[in-house]
Amino acid sequence: MSDSSKKVILITGATGFIGGHLVKANLAKGYSVRALVLPGDPGESSLKAKGVEIVTGDIRDYEAVKTAASGVDIIFHCAAVVTDWAPKKLFREVTVGGTENICKAGVEAGVSRLVDMSTNDVFGTDESQVMDETFPLQPWHEPYPDAKIEAEKITWRYHREHSLPVTMVYPCWAYGEGDQTFVPLLADAILKRELIFWRKDVIVWPTYIENLVDFLMLIAEDDRALGNGYLVHDGEFTTLQDFCAEIAQSLGVPPITTHIPYSAAYVAAVVMELIWKVFGKKTRPLLTTYTVKNLGSRFRFSIAKAERELGWRPKISYSEGLRRTMEWVKTLDLETLKQK
Repeated sequence: MSDSSKKVILITGATGFIGGHLVKANLAKGYSVRALVLPGDPGESSLKAKGVEIVTGDIRDYEAVKTAASGVDIIFHCAAVVTDWAPKKLFREVTVGGTENICKAGVEAGVSRLVDMSTNDVFGTDESQVMDETFPLQPWHEPYPDAKIEAEKITWRYHREHSLPVTMVYPCWAYGEGDQTFVPLLADAILKRELIFWRKDVIVWPTYIENLVDFLMLIAEDDRALGNGYLVHDGEFTTLQDFCAEIAQSLGVPPITTHIPYSAAYVAAVVMELIWKVFGKKTRPLLTTYTVKNLGSRFRFSIAKAERELGWRPKISYSEGLRRTMEWVKTLDLETLKQK
């Protein structure tokens, strides 16, 4: 651990959406920020320009992780395979193995806190109850959430057996400026009229990036959060249909109303995945079984624990978060999802 008064923060996944916002928040607090960055990552130069210390290396390489964690006070572990379409080996090596490396290095460095980025997916697919942090981890039989579950088990094992000071966070649908997947891809599909729905009144729990980062900064240093995990979202849900209608309205195009049966979407996803695997296609299928399950669900999640234990409430409303996000989306070239 650092002896100086200026805290040293390590962020894995710092060139990603959530990691990038965490970099800004920690620099704003006057902390010294370090990032473990893959060789050749195009986001490295932007981090360097902000004054971030770069450790070049792969999260799968323990020696690189150990170097990155040396002398660090707090680790924000955001690195993972965040797609639903990648070789299972990659999920095992990066999401699961990378977490083990971070935990091991965190113990060795004597960090004051490891904030581990999980997902609300780990609580499974039960629509009959409002899910909270007391729910057991339930596999989906899908690589992304199941790898997150395995990674989480490793983190808690290090907490129990090696006294690693852990706080787990379970974000729901993170969105906001810099989002590279959720809102820009929906906007793209709406503009191209390629979006379809396969279930009525699908529930989504938006988590505006500023609310998420505000919460992450709190739990990194609040002793009450030690050894605990917290769900986080904007405190309200909307339907996927309404969410997409608001995006369409912001873009000045008619909303999408096309629906197909859930069973048809699921069968199509199974067939597409099979074709992609048989022919070894490098792209992602238009539909995957995980997407069909995830964008066809009515899960409910409570963030009461965060308010009860930490007094935390989201500062920015969902409507304001979406307004800010859409202002940013309008600055993008939606053909490439890059800044114009």
